[in-house]
Amino acid sequence: MDSGPSIAIAHDYLTQRGGAERVVLAMARAFPGARIYTTLYHPEGTYPEFADLDIVVTPLNKVPFLRRRHRLALPLLAGASSRVEIEEDVVVVSSSGWAHGFQTRGPKLVYCHSPARWLYLTDEYVGTGPRARLKSAAVKALRAPLERWDHRAASQADRYLANSTVIRQRIADVYGIDADVLPPPHGVSPEGDRDEIPGIVDWAPDGYHLVVSRLLPYKNVDQVVAAFAQLPQDRLLVVGAGPLREELAAVATPNVRFVQDLSDAQMRWAYAGATALIAPSREDFGLTPLEAGAFGKPVLALRAGGYLDTVREGQTGLFFDAAVPGDIRAAVGAARDRGWDADLIRAHVHTFAEPRFRALLRGAVADLLPADLQVAFRNRWDDSSTHKEAP
Repeated sequence: MDSGPSIAIAHDYLTQRGGAERVVLAMARAFPGARIYTTLYHPEGTYPEFADLDIVVTPLNKVPFLRRRHRLALPLLAGASSRVEIEEDVVVVSSSGWAHGFQTRGPKLVYCHSPARWLYLTDEYVGTGPRARLKSAAVKALRAPLERWDHRAASQADRYLANSTVIRQRIADVYGIDADVLPPPHGVSPEGDRDEIPGIVDWAPDGYHLVVSRLLPYKNVDQVVAAFAQLPQDRLLVVGAGPLREELAAVATPNVRFVQDLSDAQMRWAYAGATALIAPSREDFGLTPLEAGAFGKPVLALRAGGYLDTVREGQTGLFFDAAVPGDIRAAVGAARDRGWDADLIRAHVHTFAEPRFRALLRGAVADLLPADLQVAFRNRWDDSSTHKEAP
């Protein structure tokens, strides 16, 4: 029996735990056995499920400190990405800056989380302060050649998909490409074991507000920490790692605690015990409101970016207009006085479930194949009944 065309998956780097990496895992479940190509792979820094997959890396991966701190590889990644050659019949690319530049033999479908933030939204990405100014200056010194490389890479794609309406517009503005929107699936499901988080167990009976985020300047976690300094009766649990961790922990009040590198079972415990999720950054999509919603929890989100696609104001959460302590405190107070319908929140999240993402992604891949390969592809993946919904 013909097994159909071979599929490969490509991603920028597998060195951290975040929404983009969860999308890659969903792609791997959509195409079991697909090889994953990436520039850098740090098993201890990303999700353990990748250890069971077939991953191909670039020579940069031989340098240990680049695996641990991928941002230091920035001057090298364009060249390394251009040298990646993928022989499979079709390539599904997960990218926010590099993997769309991998060389392919067959059609290339790019699932774009955002055109490179560090290149097109530099000041927002690096934040403020002396170190941020140095980083910004370094990027600006490389900007002209990297923009040329990035536009050439984008032009090589056969089709672009965007993860949200705001990213569809950004793709149009940056590349002049008309992309369709395919929202990613939420990653942490309520089904499965729940393991207590050491050091947080005493908070479980009364609940806490939750932030799940990389600790980077543009994520605005510092503004939430500052807000809770003025909310001594409320508690805040911050889940995430990043270069700002020590700085944030140093200024946090006793009602704020930090944890990182949690298993999915611990994440289920964290979401289940939360009163609400706070999502304070301008995200390209932002999976965490959907993950919290799967547990019936409301979200307090910045009125911007991908949250405009995933949050129904007054039903699944509330918006605040600026990521500043005063607005965040006001949202916490307003949410406290509302009654939330957990079943309604879960029903909304169900529209972003992984089976739908998988079916539509397979349909988008099938559209890129010649007629003879489409038949073999559909015979293997059996998503023809949902293919017509593909974006």
